[in-house]
Amino acid sequence: MAEAVAPADAAAAEQGEGEFFLVRDGAAVAVYVDRADDPAVVLAARALLADIERVSDVRPRLVRSVPERAGALLVVGTVGSNAVIDGLLARRRLDASGVEGRWEASVTQVVDRPRPGIGRALVIAGSDRRGTVYGVYDTSERIGVSPWHWWADVPVERRDSISVPAGPFLRREPSVRYRGIFINDEQNLTTWSHRTQEPDKNIGPETYKRVFELLLRLKANYLWPAMHPYSDFFNKYRANPELADRYGIVIGSSHPEAILRNGVHEWEPWAEEHRGGDGSLPEYDYTVNPRVISDYWRARAKQNAGFESCWTVGMRGLHDSGIQTRYADTVPEKVEVMNDIIQDQRRILTEEVGEAAELQIFIPYKEVLELYNAGVKVPEDVTLIWVDDNHGNMRQLPNAEEQERAGGNGIYYHLSYWGAPKSYLWLDTTQMSKVWQELRRVYEHGVDRMWIFNVGDLKSIENGLSFCMDMAWDVDRWQAANVEQRMAEWAGRQFGRRHGRAIAAIRAEYYRLAAGRRPEFIEPGLFSLIHHGDEGARRMSAYRHLLDRVRQLGATLPDAYRDAFYELVEYPVHGAYLMNLKYDRADRNALAVRQKRGAGTNRYADLAEEAHAAEQKITRHYNTRTADGKWDGIVNPYPTEIPKAPGRPEVSRVERSTASGLGLAAEGNEAGADRPLLFSSYTRDRRFIDVYNTGFAEFGWRARASRPWVRLSSTHGNITDQQRIWAQIDWKRVPEGTHEATVTFSGAGGQERVLLRVHNAGERARRDARGFVEAHGYLSIVAAHFDDHARRGRARWETVRGLGRHAAAVHTAPSTAAPVTENIAARAPELRYRVRFTSTGTFPVTVFRLPSLDQRGHRRVALALDDGEVSVLAGQAEASGEAWERNVTEGVEKLTGEVTVAQAGEHSLRLFMVDPAIAVDQIVVDTGGLPDTYLAPPESYHPRFDKGNGPTA
Repeated sequence: MAEAVAPADAAAAEQGEGEFFLVRDGAAVAVYVDRADDPAVVLAARALLADIERVSDVRPRLVRSVPERAGALLVVGTVGSNAVIDGLLARRRLDASGVEGRWEASVTQVVDRPRPGIGRALVIAGSDRRGTVYGVYDTSERIGVSPWHWWADVPVERRDSISVPAGPFLRREPSVRYRGIFINDEQNLTTWSHRTQEPDKNIGPETYKRVFELLLRLKANYLWPAMHPYSDFFNKYRANPELADRYGIVIGSSHPEAILRNGVHEWEPWAEEHRGGDGSLPEYDYTVNPRVISDYWRARAKQNAGFESCWTVGMRGLHDSGIQTRYADTVPEKVEVMNDIIQDQRRILTEEVGEAAELQIFIPYKEVLELYNAGVKVPEDVTLIWVDDNHGNMRQLPNAEEQERAGGNGIYYHLSYWGAPKSYLWLDTTQMSKVWQELRRVYEHGVDRMWIFNVGDLKSIENGLSFCMDMAWDVDRWQAANVEQRMAEWAGRQFGRRHGRAIAAIRAEYYRLAAGRRPEFIEPGLFSLIHHGDEGARRMSAYRHLLDRVRQLGATLPDAYRDAFYELVEYPVHGAYLMNLKYDRADRNALAVRQKRGAGTNRYADLAEEAHAAEQKITRHYNTRTADGKWDGIVNPYPTEIPKAPGRPEVSRVERSTASGLGLAAEGNEAGADRPLLFSSYTRDRRFIDVYNTGFAEFGWRARASRPWVRLSSTHGNITDQQRIWAQIDWKRVPEGTHEATVTFSGAGGQERVLLRVHNAGERARRDARGFVEAHGYLSIVAAHFDDHARRGRARWETVRGLGRHAAAVHTAPSTAAPVTENIAARAPELRYRVRFTSTGTFPVTVFRLPSLDQRGHRRVALALDDGEVSVLAGQAEASGEAWERNVTEGVEKLTGEVTVAQAGEHSLRLFMVDPAIAVDQIVVDTGGLPDTYLAPPESYHPRFDKGNGPTA
């Protein structure tokens, strides 16, 4: 489009008092950036010109000297580097009291007659170069250009005029000083980059330009570049660090990449050039080759000394392996080696980089954490980077002494992960409320110097990354009570405010289902197909309903939003659904084999393979058709070089025959009906009976109930493979008390009977219930459904919506509260649940805790019934062993104890905080006969929380 500048007099007349017009009547104001300002500011200003053109089809003109006359002018600059801004500050025409001397702060304000000949100016003034840049990109977002307009194809709404409020608008210092990402396990990103951006490279400068701009639009400032064998290492191309410095991005490196060295690519050539006197290759072992390794580090320090960099000190092995120390066997010996390494690296940085090397980090990751805790001496001015367990649970946080360090503290946190016990690289599946909970916890422990997030291939992690950057910028904006609202706000900015809540609700359900089991963690035989109304079918029903909501909403969006909606909403939901569906169908195929079915066995085999084919089809659509093929290669659940998501499940088939036969499996039974169907007037259940064909030839069947108050969804029909019949009770007709009934099925020359046991406590008892009522041999409570609570001392229980396997969970806050280990019933924060037991005895109780860690502390809650003895339940505190692997795979930790019910009737179940930052999802008491299933049983009846008539499928 042609450049256009409003004539001075016309522009001045068109500017309103309460707003400043950037474009009006086909003309745009000029944008002034002083020649003395940083290149990062110039690049951001040019991006703003392009954004204004995206909105209006009019491109403003960038000027580097102040116009003699202009009706209106957009002034972009950094305090101390912009003549107009400095003049306004000197004359006290611009209020920069919250900006000057601050870190990355800025103010936007309209100033009338800022200079002779200039009628009005919109001033974006930053405290430093990135402060100015963030002010510029914030303006872009305010005029309707999403940070994700390129990376997720979020469209820009076209407008003939563009205005922004007159202000002033102050952007204060961020909560966290350095905020960034780690591009890691990036095979898909490498494939895409090579195919679409730089055919002669595997992630090079053209790709990094896009990454740098995205980071700045998200108000990030820091990057650990791609580092795997299939990617070109960052310093291979001199343009990469040069561009990063020009954009204002600080480049660091991950835990195995000391002093910005990529060991995967760079050590082998270096070793080849520095063979020993006997021709042997040096090892990457500081106890063997300290001089060669020291020179290796020194070369990079010298090469990158002129850039704004972050220097990782310490050492691990090559390519994310443990540190190698041939001549140091014991932990104390390894500690001394690490101390020598750090001293050597510090000397190198002092000699080669000087004062510019002040930003240094030490990352106690995996085995290095053990060494740190054993006595590694990290200099006071080095930032300690604390690491999660790769699954979103912080292993350890700084104590009071570490919080006072001059270098401060940071975190390295995974939103994507490759490795044991399972990898999740395909979709963004970590609940935002979980992320909020952990980030809030680290901030409360004084961790505010650096937050780094592992984002894998970057694509698919759009929502999670945006949320993390929002938290890093303003950690206090989102609290337990409103963290879910953030998703509605973000979705509203991408798709229009009227759709924000609907998309937020979709994402919340998507995350909830993933909290039960990430789609990448699906495996055969997880979910019960026979208990609790068919656990697997209930899950798939939830997924189908969610996908229907996605499609209905997508159909209402304008065509311009199709690609963005597919990338950000539809593909993640559809992909997760199909990954679950193919394993659900394969599980039903395996069950059919065990039941000796005929046609049904082959039918489920076909359905499993159809689901796998459908999953491949939607991935091809993403890569080849979305945004006209822009994302070719970016999505692949099964990349060759990294642990895969679940693949194609195995299925079995049986030979077709002309026979037929009646088979039956009542709920609670894999086959037959030995376990009767249980019904309670409190839960008002419905139960299923699967009638199936043991052969292939169609036959007719009939069902007859022995009591008139038994209702069946169908009483006759023809079966080729199977039919699911639902049994319910007409509670208005069944007498009070306990009764039995039978349903007799006949067909294909056979007959089967199903026993029903029905307990009707009466409508009055149901109406008068005050809390959760035991039925079917258990009491199941969603932890957020408490009847009363008590806040004691500084601590409290909070409800966090969008956390755990249900709509909400509870956690203890603040995370810095002192543990309560004595006189717990009187001193600890408490939740109370009213319960009614019909059984007596000592019963197992399971508290479903959401995993969290503290390698220097404990993970404990406590339980009591009424005023009885308080039992402390201890959970996993360290990221090690089979228990931890099970917890992070399942997303819960099952803490077990006992409660003794001496008398049937009303009681109070009490849950106490022992340690802070503990989250609880559900509580289950087994009063007899509770089957062992992956998910907890459905919630027991409670008059306030009951949602209907029990489990459905």
